[in-house]
Amino acid sequence: MRLVVDLNRCQGFAQCVFLAPDVFALNGEEALLFSPRFDEAQRELVERAAAACPVQAILVDYSDEPTQGVEPRVG
Repeated sequence: MRLVVDLNRCQGFAQCVFLAPDVFALNGEEALLFSPRFDEAQRELVERAAAACPVQAILVDYSDEPTQGVEPRVG
Protein backbone atom coordinates (compact mmCIF):
# COMPACT_ATOMS: atom_id res chain seq x y z
CA MET A 1 0.00 0.00 0.00
CA ARG A 2 1.09 3.52 -0.64
CA LEU A 3 -0.33 7.00 -0.76
CA VAL A 4 -0.45 9.21 -3.80
CA VAL A 5 -1.34 12.85 -3.12
CA ASP A 6 -1.93 15.39 -5.87
CA LEU A 7 -0.25 18.38 -4.23
CA ASN A 8 -1.49 20.66 -7.02
CA ARG A 9 -5.05 19.77 -6.08
CA CYS A 10 -4.52 19.89 -2.29
CA GLN A 11 -5.93 23.08 -0.78
CA GLY A 12 -4.62 22.58 2.75
CA PHE A 13 -7.97 21.91 4.41
CA ALA A 14 -6.07 19.46 6.66
CA GLN A 15 -8.90 16.98 7.18
CA CYS A 16 -6.33 14.23 6.56
CA VAL A 17 -4.06 15.65 9.28
CA PHE A 18 -6.85 15.46 11.85
CA LEU A 19 -7.84 11.90 10.87
CA ALA A 20 -4.37 10.36 10.42
CA PRO A 21 -1.82 12.58 12.19
CA ASP A 22 0.89 9.88 12.13
CA VAL A 23 0.81 9.88 8.31
CA PHE A 24 -0.09 13.49 7.37
CA ALA A 25 1.19 16.82 8.70
CA LEU A 26 1.07 20.46 7.71
CA ASN A 27 4.31 22.38 7.31
CA GLY A 28 3.36 25.99 7.86
CA GLU A 29 -0.21 26.85 6.98
CA GLU A 30 -0.60 25.10 3.63
CA ALA A 31 2.24 22.71 2.75
CA LEU A 32 1.18 19.09 3.24
CA LEU A 33 3.75 16.54 4.29
CA PHE A 34 2.92 12.84 4.18
CA SER A 35 4.50 9.44 4.35
CA PRO A 36 3.85 7.59 1.05
CA ARG A 37 4.18 4.21 2.76
CA PHE A 38 2.35 3.58 5.99
CA ASP A 39 1.88 0.79 8.49
CA GLU A 40 -1.04 -1.61 8.14
CA ALA A 41 -2.25 -0.43 11.55
CA GLN A 42 -2.87 3.01 9.99
CA ARG A 43 -4.88 1.64 7.07
CA GLU A 44 -8.38 2.48 8.32
CA LEU A 45 -7.38 6.00 9.39
CA VAL A 46 -5.68 6.65 6.04
CA GLU A 47 -8.72 5.40 4.13
CA ARG A 48 -10.95 7.71 6.20
CA ALA A 49 -8.58 10.62 5.57
CA ALA A 50 -8.67 9.99 1.81
CA ALA A 51 -12.47 9.82 1.85
CA ALA A 52 -12.69 13.05 3.86
CA CYS A 53 -10.53 15.10 1.50
CA PRO A 54 -12.87 17.80 0.11
CA VAL A 55 -10.95 18.04 -3.17
CA GLN A 56 -10.18 14.31 -3.50
CA ALA A 57 -6.43 14.88 -3.66
CA ILE A 58 -5.56 11.62 -1.84
CA LEU A 59 -5.43 8.19 -3.44
CA VAL A 60 -4.62 4.99 -1.55
CA ASP A 61 -2.85 2.70 -4.02
CA TYR A 62 -3.22 -1.02 -3.36
CA SER A 63 -1.46 -2.17 -6.54
CA ASP A 64 1.51 -3.68 -4.70
CA GLU A 65 -0.68 -5.93 -2.53
CA PRO A 66 -0.97 -9.56 -3.59
CA THR A 67 -4.27 -10.52 -5.16
CA GLN A 68 -6.20 -12.95 -3.00
CA GLY A 69 -8.76 -15.48 -4.11
CA VAL A 70 -7.60 -15.61 -7.72
CA GLU A 71 -6.57 -19.01 -9.00
CA PRO A 72 -4.33 -19.36 -12.00
CA ARG A 73 -6.04 -20.63 -15.12
CA VAL A 74 -4.28 -23.02 -17.42
CA GLY A 75 -5.17 -23.37 -21.10
